[in-house]
Amino acid sequence: MTFAQAAEEHLDDVYGYLAWFTGDRAAADDLAGETFERALRLWHRFDPKRGSARTWLFQVARTTALDHFRSERRRTRREQLAAVPERYEERFPDGLAADLQAALGALTAGEREVVALRVVLDIDASSAARILGISPTNVTTRLNRALKKLEEALHVAA
Repeated sequence: MTFAQAAEEHLDDVYGYLAWFTGDRAAADDLAGETFERALRLWHRFDPKRGSARTWLFQVARTTALDHFRSERRRTRREQLAAVPERYEERFPDGLAADLQAALGALTAGEREVVALRVVLDIDASSAARILGISPTNVTTRLNRALKKLEEALHVAA
């Protein structure tokens, strides 16, 4: 598989993952571009024996997003010395019911990420574990806890 084939086949999934990860479509657009630029430069490191191109691209996307958040955190710290920061409101992709959006907002970032990977993007536990840098057991545990919290928040009968 060439990089162009992998990029075309998985662009929507990577964008969707970043939209869920950031809660912001504009940031997801920017980060998707950065992800594919980085992935193109690193394509020589992709090894199909270690995982699929999709999983590898999600790993690159996650690293890109985390780098972005670290950089934003440093910038914010610098700006706090000069101005009072505005309150950040987490946003999710359009079209979610208000109660579901509120329930998702109550989850931790790690829980939302595992829900996005396992439920929304339908990635298997092993691939999600590689993307997140944790064990498949930890992925399953996080997912179960997140789903339980969502059930409780939405008052869904178990």
